[in-house]
Amino acid sequence: MSRDQLLHDWVAQRFPGQAVTIAPASADASFRRYFRLTLPDGSTRILMDAPPDKENCRPFIQVAGLLADAGLAAPRILDQDLEHGFLVLTDLGRLGYLAALQADDSLADSLFRPVLDVLVRWQLASRPGVLPPYDEALLRREVNLFPEWFVGRHLGHTLTDSEKNSLESVFRFLLDSALAQPKVFVHRDFMPRNLMAVESEATLVPGILDFQDAVYGPIAYDVVSLFRDAFISWDEEREIDWVVRYWEKARAAGLPVRADFGEFWRDYELMGLQRHLKVLGIFCRLKYRDGKENYITDLPRFLNYARRTAGRYNALKPLLALLDTLEGQSQDVGYTF
Repeated sequence: MSRDQLLHDWVAQRFPGQAVTIAPASADASFRRYFRLTLPDGSTRILMDAPPDKENCRPFIQVAGLLADAGLAAPRILDQDLEHGFLVLTDLGRLGYLAALQADDSLADSLFRPVLDVLVRWQLASRPGVLPPYDEALLRREVNLFPEWFVGRHLGHTLTDSEKNSLESVFRFLLDSALAQPKVFVHRDFMPRNLMAVESEATLVPGILDFQDAVYGPIAYDVVSLFRDAFISWDEEREIDWVVRYWEKARAAGLPVRADFGEFWRDYELMGLQRHLKVLGIFCRLKYRDGKENYITDLPRFLNYARRTAGRYNALKPLLALLDTLEGQSQDVGYTF
């Protein structure tokens, strides 16, 4: 039986005697799919389809509970079938942050300010031993995606021993910085694409999606995910203003951010570079391994982020030199850099 047929049969079984409309709601970079179920009374639910041989629903269920305990807006689980990989969730609506910002970026201040409050509340709920650690092994696996999938597979470049050593020195610098940061709950993809504007009686409440990969790790990670995003970029003056606002809120709430903003900004930038090198590898892997071509068009955005940060710190200059080499070679052979 095909997955689609299984899904339709499952919905018919779960909602007997009701004419339920099933329509695609969204997809993501994993094997999960989301469908909006519209019931005869007009109410809606979201059906998560997560094939059990490829996805594990249990982390999603756990983190949904943590977000609910923190008083944050996230999908609640109404029904679950872990054997077949189906979850029925509350519907946070159709107004996503990314679409709203792309349609009118003058909304950015009014949309981001409540998100900063949400992020602080999420981090205040943190406690060790609950979520997997964002440890050196995981950080290392992530940055290694860059030489494997971006440099090797996408650009077809074999690193020399000298280039490997230079890249390792950069990785060591980034990992040491990340591991030295205070630790909190980390969503790990806290960006506009995973935020919804949930309408309440008085205001718009940011709703949180795609949280199943949450870990316990560096405090700057979700902040830089929010403002150095995969799908939309900001000028640095606005970015700094928003990061200062977060830092002030975090300090006032008693979160363990650096007492000096300059030191926090350094943590933020280095954490961002670790993430961006990972994403360069992931987007190439999505194309070559998973057949998802559309992510590759955002490679230049992440290379610009990487260049901007690497140009500011002496320990990162070897990365800048490597990117120059790769860019020259990619132009010679016609690769997309």
